[in-house]
Amino acid sequence: MELKNKPDAIVVGAGAGGAAVAWRLVDQGLNVLMLEAGERFNPSRDYKLHQADWERHQFPQTQASQGAVTVAKLDKLAPANHDLMSWNKSRGTLIKDNTRQPAGKGYIHVQGVGGSTLHFVGESHRLNPASMKLQTQFGVGHDWPIDYETLEPYYIQAEKLIGVAGPTEQPGRWRSEPFPLPPHPLSTSAQALVKAGSELGMHWQENSRAALSRPYDGRPACNYCGNCSRGCPIGDKGSADVTFVRHAEATGRLTVKSLCSVIDFDVAEDGRINSLSYVEAGEKHHVAAPVVVLAAGAVQTPRLLLSAKSHFMPNGLANRSGQVGKNFMETLFWSSTGIISEVANTHMGLPADAICWDFNSPDAINGVVGGCRFYSSTREMGFNGPIAYATRSTTGFGRQLKAQVREQFGRAVSVGAIAEFLPNPQSYIDLDETKKDENGIAYPRIHSHLTEQDITRLRFMAEQSRALLKQANATLVEEYGTFDYFATTHVFGTCKMGDDPSDSVVNSECQSHDHPNLFITDASVFPSTGGGEAPSLTIQALAIRAADFIVERFASNS
Repeated sequence: MELKNKPDAIVVGAGAGGAAVAWRLVDQGLNVLMLEAGERFNPSRDYKLHQADWERHQFPQTQASQGAVTVAKLDKLAPANHDLMSWNKSRGTLIKDNTRQPAGKGYIHVQGVGGSTLHFVGESHRLNPASMKLQTQFGVGHDWPIDYETLEPYYIQAEKLIGVAGPTEQPGRWRSEPFPLPPHPLSTSAQALVKAGSELGMHWQENSRAALSRPYDGRPACNYCGNCSRGCPIGDKGSADVTFVRHAEATGRLTVKSLCSVIDFDVAEDGRINSLSYVEAGEKHHVAAPVVVLAAGAVQTPRLLLSAKSHFMPNGLANRSGQVGKNFMETLFWSSTGIISEVANTHMGLPADAICWDFNSPDAINGVVGGCRFYSSTREMGFNGPIAYATRSTTGFGRQLKAQVREQFGRAVSVGAIAEFLPNPQSYIDLDETKKDENGIAYPRIHSHLTEQDITRLRFMAEQSRALLKQANATLVEEYGTFDYFATTHVFGTCKMGDDPSDSVVNSECQSHDHPNLFITDASVFPSTGGGEAPSLTIQALAIRAADFIVERFASNS
């Protein structure tokens, strides 16, 4: 594809951050070239929900849709924490040895136009303001160099473009304007959790969702099929491709090139990025622009930076601080599932439709800093078809198995929980020089370690989930968590933002301390994870804010 216009900015990565920064740049008159290593999916063709065997198809995985990654050896599992092991009724304990294991590749993501928003459930959260000042207020982790008030108008912009549906208020998060759309109705599984939770003193409400509760912006309302993570074929889910990218392309100022892998950067003596090189269909190309934005995610962005070594950048691009790849923060997750005979049709409805923020603040869990949230996870955990029941919640075979599936189907209720993950020195990203891709670039290697504080949070989430399901008169059939599985969907922190160039990679505008025309707009810039909030909306708010700064600087040629 030939470029229609000489780019004013090059954006590397087409996920939440890349799409949002590109939209805001073109909306203000700049020409943008977007380079995406993955492919461009066609929802009506590639997502298989219309087929009879839909339950056998997860989000389509192709060679291009999965970024290269390896996982270093993980923690030994202490026998004292055996009650946090993952298990189900059909298979028993899922990990049979005493070492934590990656689930699949460990890093659960999508590489493509839309990034991981293509398979995300669609939760749309603002960060708890208290989580942005962990060091100042609680003496742990890192502070953000900006506050909630600074981000609030950019949250509004992102919510309006996406069409977020949500309740009137959410605990701990003031709003200057209401959500664009009303909240979704609660499914029967969510209603069961709300009822049991109220009896335990928990406060549940409708979750804020990047899924349309009524037609909006030329897109249809959700049909409540419950399969957001398999890809949305009708376009109601607010993934980056049908929101930010669609609107940006409509201006005629965005050029999207998929299946293009960036491999190198040419850096001037004054630190500016002169140009970058990428490979398309086996052929190497060079392209230049006044501004370069990296938005490849908290695993692939540090990989690109660490790989770009030279005689005057021996530690890689943007890494004079030595912080690129450090402060890796993963998803601390728990889910318990039970069968409740009194409910029905729990396979129907919107995933993650109800949420409890009671324990979201950093000081909400006794004995540990860092909060969590609970939510309805029945359909996210895959209990929306009979195969899940047959392979996870039943025993035996033949007539016995069929009878159990008929008895249980539509009666599974899952409660999920996600918590704060604080940075620790043993969790980081480096390069695995023993494995290189077809362009000779080393794979990123994930090092992950759970501290005792992390395990304390996990135990709290497990015990609260069990108490909730017990109150709902459920019979437990499955529990799954990240104590024994490394299975991270939300990744953060590997290019931390901060005011001190010796201890951070980018400043409060997401601009590299080392290279004035290099910006990073993905979750790698997060100094903290929040107490379980989904990160996409905060990524997008940061990206829109960075774009405004870029336009201001670009206009003045500084």
